[in-house]
Amino acid sequence: MGLHNIAVDIGGTFTDVVVQDTDNGDLWTVKTPSTPEDLASGFMHGARGGLSLAEAEASTVRRIFHGTTIATNAVIEHTPANVGLVTTEGFKYVLEIGRHDIPRRQNIYAWVKPPRPVPPNRIFEVAERLDRTGDIVTPLDEDRCREVARQLKDLDVEAVAVCFLYSYANPDHERRVAEIIREEMPEVQIALSSEVLPQFREYERTVATVLNAYVMPRVGRYLAGLESAAADNGLKAPLFIMKSNGGVTSADMAARQAIHTVLSGPVAGVMGALQVANAAGSPSFISIDVGGTSADICLVRDSEPEMTVERQIGGLPLQLPMLDIVTIGAGGGSIARPMTAGGLSVGPESAGASPGPACYPNGGMQPTVTDARLVLGHLPPHLLGGDMPLDVDAAREAIRLQIAEPLGLGIDEAAAGIVEIADNNMAGAMRAVSIGRGLDPKDFALVAFGGAGPMHACALASLLGMPSVIVPPTPGVLSTYGLLFTDLRSDYVQTFVHSGSSPSVTEVSEAFARMEKQAREWLDREGVASEAGRVSRSADLRYQHQGWEITVDMPPGPVTAATLEAMVDNFHTLHERLYSYNLPEANVDLVNLRVSATGALPRHEMSRLPDANGSSPSPESTRKVMFSRSDGYVDTAIYDRGSLGSGAVVHGPAIIEQSDTTTLLTPSYAAKVDGYGNLVIVGSE
Repeated sequence: MGLHNIAVDIGGTFTDVVVQDTDNGDLWTVKTPSTPEDLASGFMHGARGGLSLAEAEASTVRRIFHGTTIATNAVIEHTPANVGLVTTEGFKYVLEIGRHDIPRRQNIYAWVKPPRPVPPNRIFEVAERLDRTGDIVTPLDEDRCREVARQLKDLDVEAVAVCFLYSYANPDHERRVAEIIREEMPEVQIALSSEVLPQFREYERTVATVLNAYVMPRVGRYLAGLESAAADNGLKAPLFIMKSNGGVTSADMAARQAIHTVLSGPVAGVMGALQVANAAGSPSFISIDVGGTSADICLVRDSEPEMTVERQIGGLPLQLPMLDIVTIGAGGGSIARPMTAGGLSVGPESAGASPGPACYPNGGMQPTVTDARLVLGHLPPHLLGGDMPLDVDAAREAIRLQIAEPLGLGIDEAAAGIVEIADNNMAGAMRAVSIGRGLDPKDFALVAFGGAGPMHACALASLLGMPSVIVPPTPGVLSTYGLLFTDLRSDYVQTFVHSGSSPSVTEVSEAFARMEKQAREWLDREGVASEAGRVSRSADLRYQHQGWEITVDMPPGPVTAATLEAMVDNFHTLHERLYSYNLPEANVDLVNLRVSATGALPRHEMSRLPDANGSSPSPESTRKVMFSRSDGYVDTAIYDRGSLGSGAVVHGPAIIEQSDTTTLLTPSYAAKVDGYGNLVIVGSE
């Protein structure tokens, strides 16, 4: 019996499992309802189902990959956590003061600052001070540290964040405080800013450190329970967790650096889309993953996902390396509501997995996008290959009572309006990641996946003028599939501010050398062979007197005056693309140096299908479907995707059904199955 890898992605509505044979690349997929009350139970139920489908034993599993939203939900939902913060004397109110700004598009008179993750009564000051170079100005008051540790113990905190001024330049004081706290509180979890985010700007560094402490207990308990449940079910393989930067890490490291998993689930989808798009010959694309609760959107250029080190999570800034994914509350479970002014809104609230849309057999009462699609004929009368029946009468009744009658519309017209608004909400977010950054969506393919993504694909391509759509072979579980194509990754940063002056080549070279040494030591600890490890460099640059930076790749090879000049030239080019101008004569500040280490894991690439010589498929059936209000209901051919071989062509209007999703092919589009089983959809003449 061969060896296998298992990938599990737990979403708000469904838990997806992919089992892969590591010898030949064969895949088996399972989709089961999520169990929010006990995530480990749903995880193991799906894993057992996947192994059963593959006729494999738990002992054959080599690696387990997992994407999780535990950290994300803890931050966004402000889940209570008993966390303390130890900081430099005089900086107790850094979190409260913040940046003295409010989010864009917010009313200055109505906006309310979100609650801080640590209230002032759990923030303690300690006498100590470093200067910006890391030299000690005021020695650490260890007696005060011990007093603070005992106060934290009396408060029964679960985790402690330690953030001292300029600790990124010298972590000794933070490390000593951690030692003292552990002496007084051996079981408490500790997050040090010099480890979580060793770069300048104390507010952002404090936020990242506090958020790490905030989610550590919850993530740690979850992963420990998951490993225990896996062991009880005979799964002894190592568990790897998806990180926000597009790589994976061990469960132990994920528990210690929990905040690095905050985008764990959405990132895996982008990695899966990257494999699919490259196989289809479209290295530049926009991916959209539409599930039951949200839509996650990411732009990829030349096989490189856009990265960012600035993001808002739960109303707080998070400056960690992560894929630049935009998430909006638009999914199959998005709830439709009439507006007091006579309009219609869709999302961001979702019916979730329980009770779910009105058409689900769980007692849901609110109309959703899924209900609208069922009414319009977009969906079959069952999901999950027939395992979940859908009640079209319940969907029609929910839309009639809560949307159609209040707005004076017919049921079908109201359902079409719900879908159109959801489409436009997603298109707006896609414009933000493309046009909003100086890029034309017409230059990118669209990779649509998730349980609902392929139903929106043609409408989105039409709204944005995109030339083609790629629907993967298993779009409903592509995020899970993407976990199988990830590598180990760790990122390092060092603040290196040179304002208005050019740093010496030696200074930059030595700073990079120190970080590269850390990176290679990490690769060694992870057991990565030298030929499988890769280290890359980048830097954050800005024009002098600017308040923000742009991350620019550093050319490979030795650091020389020429490579520094090339990096600055790249900065000018990127600045113009992002902001429509550059200042080639202005001084450029070098702010942060960055190093990324990647360790390649063994993988089996996508398998090609046997050539079917462009066979003309026959529909399984036909049904009345409404694609637009103007055209009304039209006879539409229904195809089983499993019957479409390589080279098969389907012309719209058509619907292509499979167990994990439904692809909507509008009248002006045609789909062709490529050699890897992808549906490549283009406008038909």
